[in-house]
Amino acid sequence: MNDMRNARPRRMDDGLGPTSDIGAKLRALYGAVQDEGIPERLLDLLDKLDQAEQQASAAGKGE
Repeated sequence: MNDMRNARPRRMDDGLGPTSDIGAKLRALYGAVQDEGIPERLLDLLDKLDQAEQQASAAGKGE
């Protein structure tokens, strides 16, 4: 049966749940990443991909 004598005692609930410190750290990390700029190389690559997609679409319509 379920023996509760060896169960760990519960921490006091702070109202935020047992993972509140993890959530706060993840929010801080996400905020920092969100504030970073997009590297120029990535923007150039996205432009090239858009151009290639437009060319492929135009070539497909011309057939």
